[in-house]
Amino acid sequence: MQEKADGQNYAPQGRAEPVCGPGEFPVGVIGLDHGHIYGMCNGLSEAGADIALVWDPDPARVELFRKSFPSAKAAASKAHILEDASVKLIASAAIPADRCRIGIEAMDYGKDYFADKPPLVSREQLEQARSCVSCTGRKFNVYYSERLHVEAAVCAENLLAQGAIGKVAHVMGLGPHRLGAPSRPEWFWDRARYGGILVDIGCHQIEQILVYAGAETAKIISAGVANYHNKNHPDFEDFGCASLVCDNGVLGYFRVDWFTPDGLGAWGDGRVFIVGTDGYIEIRKYIDPASDREGDHLILVNREGEQHIKAAGTCGFPFFGNFIRDCLGRAQTAMTQEHVFTVMELAISAQEHALASGVGGFKG
Repeated sequence: MQEKADGQNYAPQGRAEPVCGPGEFPVGVIGLDHGHIYGMCNGLSEAGADIALVWDPDPARVELFRKSFPSAKAAASKAHILEDASVKLIASAAIPADRCRIGIEAMDYGKDYFADKPPLVSREQLEQARSCVSCTGRKFNVYYSERLHVEAAVCAENLLAQGAIGKVAHVMGLGPHRLGAPSRPEWFWDRARYGGILVDIGCHQIEQILVYAGAETAKIISAGVANYHNKNHPDFEDFGCASLVCDNGVLGYFRVDWFTPDGLGAWGDGRVFIVGTDGYIEIRKYIDPASDREGDHLILVNREGEQHIKAAGTCGFPFFGNFIRDCLGRAQTAMTQEHVFTVMELAISAQEHALASGVGGFKG
């Protein structure tokens, strides 16, 4: 399901790099409401996981999923998966408002959890997840695909670690998406269920800003949301933006929207711009418009000159293998638990800031 024009069904594929043996890391899948579950399971299976069981209230979705992952047996119920002692990890792309509850159930059953973004939609859910992790010692991790499942994004992180552009000063993320309104389910338009645009897709951008800035946390300076072109869905937001300052002084800005035109050959022209003291990096994630329909373009400009790096096939997707090893060894190399929760706390803060200020014409 690598449908590049359709973001809700875009599922990147990489090369197989198993970090565990057959049967060592069984995964149970609960909730198939979003197509990101295919990318999540691609990454896990390429790293050696066994996609063992799947359950969703819709049997047709289960059968479609099993065509891509035939090793997954259709479970009779959600409880069937939760009670299976062999399952190490629960993966879910259920409706966003339901993901936290599934994660808490998974952790209460002694399993680690891997959710599509956003993994939760409110402060109440954030505190519930924090408390459950503290009590159980299990992992509550998130598929921040715009960094974890894009080779150019991985390449950028490697270059920053090498000091390729000096000290980072500013990070800007652009996350446009194609709306595809006719195929969207009812919950997609309900802010209480998707969390608001700065929670739903803004969390991607906040996560990247923190990582590329080398920061642990940040403060929201300004934020705005709007419904410019979907007035028939008054609870929907099709535009959002925010500015933040990281705890190490790096500044950040991001913009997210649902305005990708039909003529673009990808679901969104996602980009990141990283300015450093000795150069800059631009990531063109999914397409180079009017030039190259393939993605994973990285532009590096520094004291040594200009480089256009085609990152596809160069560095893989190390997160998935690291995450499996973390689950088996109880480490935090792929992503720390505090990072997961800090990102969501900032996304919720940005959403609250925008709604309280009325910036962006949400009510206009």
